Amino acid sequence: MKTEPGSQNAAAPEALTAKILEVQDASKSYGALKALDAVSLSVGEGEFVALLGPNGAGKTTLFQLLSGLFVADAGRILVDGFDIGRDPVAVLARLGVVFQQATLDLDLGVYANLRFHARLHGIGGEGATDRIGAELDRIGLTEQTDGVCRKLSGGNRRKVELARALLHAPRLLLMDEATVGLDPRSRRALLDYVHDLCRERGLGVLWATHLVDEAEEADRVLVLHRGQLMTEGTPAQLVADIGEPSLADAFLNITGVSP
Repeated sequence: MKTEPGSQNAAAPEALTAKILEVQDASKSYGALKALDAVSLSVGEGEFVALLGPNGAGKTTLFQLLSGLFVADAGRILVDGFDIGRDPVAVLARLGVVFQQATLDLDLGVYANLRFHARLHGIGGEGATDRIGAELDRIGLTEQTDGVCRKLSGGNRRKVELARALLHAPRLLLMDEATVGLDPRSRRALLDYVHDLCRERGLGVLWATHLVDEAEEADRVLVLHRGQLMTEGTPAQLVADIGEPSLADAFLNITGVSP
């Protein structure tokens, strides 16, 4: 079942806040494969938006466009009002990303990884030290700064990647299947922490996942399938509009894929 994106969310939270992310009719093809087909979406200030879709839906392709790794064939992407096609430096300065695949240098220590990232954003000296200390304190890793990242658990590696993504005080945080490989407790802790960031820092978050339970507490849910945005709304709206007893059942109805 497909409903028109935005048709049921006139009172959605993002309508009341500044838009940090605006994607307008973004498309991307790889040869004959249409990975994204005229996708439009937005994320508001302080809003947690879940991008829910089965594997192969186009979530990672969208994130590659949002983070500047690839260029859209058509459409427009704005972050905090800046067009990524015209001013990519300004966009990347306002963007924090945690990718599905681990990106830490596992042979460096926690502090060294974060210090290197801070330098990439032009943050040095005491400013970098203060920011790194504050983020590590929040995630509870202040006593593991010197050990190499290879020795950290999967959950703690993800925490370091998230701390790194936050060092330059971004306006928008992209989380691409960030809980893959984590145990249930670590997965829940990471999800709760990112929700806290939305409330405390006004951070806009786009959280890509194929796991329905990670979308159940989102401000809005966007369902992506085969490169198309099928529907969007609050979890309760989607359940009511699709006429199913749960978000998982609504997701199955929309995509035909079991969660």
